[in-house]
Amino acid sequence: MNQIPLYWLYIAFVVLILLSGFFSSSETGLMSLNRYRLKHLAAKKHGGAIRAVDLLQRPDKLITLILLGNNFINILITQLATYIGYRLYGEAGIAIAAGVLTLVLLLFAEVTPKTLAATNPEKIAFPAAYVYRPLSKLLFPLVAVIDWLAKLILKLFLLSGKSPGNDALNSAELRVAVNETSGLIPDSHRDMLLSILDLEKVTVDDIMVPRSEIVGIDLEDDWHDTLKLITNLSYTRIPIFSGNIDNLVGTALLRKMLPLLLKDEFDSESLVGLTRDGYFIPEGTALTTQLINFRKNKRRIGFVVDEYGDIQGLVTIEDILEEIVGEFTTDPSALHQDFFQDADGSFLIDGSTHIREINRNLDIQLPSEGPRTLNGLILEHMEFIPEAGTSMKINDYPIEIMQVKNNRVKTARISLALVAGKSNLQSELPLNG
Repeated sequence: MNQIPLYWLYIAFVVLILLSGFFSSSETGLMSLNRYRLKHLAAKKHGGAIRAVDLLQRPDKLITLILLGNNFINILITQLATYIGYRLYGEAGIAIAAGVLTLVLLLFAEVTPKTLAATNPEKIAFPAAYVYRPLSKLLFPLVAVIDWLAKLILKLFLLSGKSPGNDALNSAELRVAVNETSGLIPDSHRDMLLSILDLEKVTVDDIMVPRSEIVGIDLEDDWHDTLKLITNLSYTRIPIFSGNIDNLVGTALLRKMLPLLLKDEFDSESLVGLTRDGYFIPEGTALTTQLINFRKNKRRIGFVVDEYGDIQGLVTIEDILEEIVGEFTTDPSALHQDFFQDADGSFLIDGSTHIREINRNLDIQLPSEGPRTLNGLILEHMEFIPEAGTSMKINDYPIEIMQVKNNRVKTARISLALVAGKSNLQSELPLNG
C-alpha cells in the first residue's frame, strides 16, 4: 500500500463518500415517496415507479439491502481515512482523520444527501430503483440471512418484525389528505369530497322535511280543494294520505295526473290508482346507507318513521345530493329564503331551519348534537316557550326571538357582529329593508 500514490487514495475517498451519499439519499427518497402518486405513476408504466413499487413491497428487505451497502462503504471510508491520516501525520494523523471524517460523513454522506432526497424524493428514488433491483437479486442470499437474523432478534424481545403493508386511510385521515389538496384541485371539488366524507356522520333526521311541513293530498278533503292544491303544487312527487299523514296511501307523480286532468277524467279513484306504495325509512339511518337504499329500491322519496311507525318527516334523494353539491334545486318553493340579512348585518332566520344548515351557511358553530332545528335549540336552552323580544346567548352567539306562533319560535335573529368570523352569505343574501 505504501506504493499507492496519495492522489489515488484521495480519488478513492471521494468516490466512497459519493457512494455513501447515494445509499443515504436513496433510503430517504424511497421512504419519502408518496405511495398514492407512486401507484398512479406505476399504473402509467413509469419505469422507475414500477421498480420502486416492487422494492417497497418488502420494505424490511429493502432497508437491509441499503444498510448493508451503506455500512460496508462507511467501513471502507473509515479504514481509508485512517490510513491516509497515518501516511500524512503518523500516529497523530489517526486522531485528526477521525475528527475530519466525522464532519465529512455528516455533511456529505448524511445530512446533505438526505435533505436533498427529502425535498426531491422522486428525482432520487426512481434512478436508485434501477440500481437496487439488480443489486437485490445479486445480494439476495446475504440480505435474506441478515433479515432472518434481525427478525429472530426482534422475536427474542417479543416484537413483531412484520411490515404493516397497509396504505389504506380511514375517513379522518382521508379528510386531512383532501384538505391538503388546496391549490391542486378546485375548492368546489374539495368541498364536495369533504361533504361525501361527512355523509356517514349525518342521518336522515338531520335533513328531513319535518312532519308538520309535509305538503300532500288528503283524500278526505273536498275534491275542489284538492284540484286547487294540485294546480299550485311545485313538487313532482306528492304524498297521498287519508285524514292525516300517518294514514299514508303512498306517493303519486304529478306528470301522471296531468293527462287525466286534461281529459277531465281525474277523480279520487283514479288518483288512488296512480299512487305507488309509500317507502319508509327508520329514523337514524345514515345518509350513506340511505343513498344506497334509494338506488337499490329505485326510489327517490321516503318517509322517516320512529320506532312506533309514526311518520316523522320526509326525505328525497335530492336532499341527500344537496348535502354533497350544495343547493341546486329549481323548485319554485325553494325560492323562499330561510335567511334574511338585515341592514345591521344580523340574520333573520326561520325557526324551522336546521341547525346544520345554519352552521354551514353562516359559518358558525351552534350545537348540532341535540335539537335539529333553531326552534328546538332555543326551546331546549330556555326550557320554556319564550315570548317575542327574549334574548339569549348560545355558544356565545347572540340570539333574539322575533316572533312566536303556535307555541314555537317562528323567527329569530342571530347577530354575528359581536363574534369572530364573517358570514359567507354577505354577498349572496338580499338586504331586508
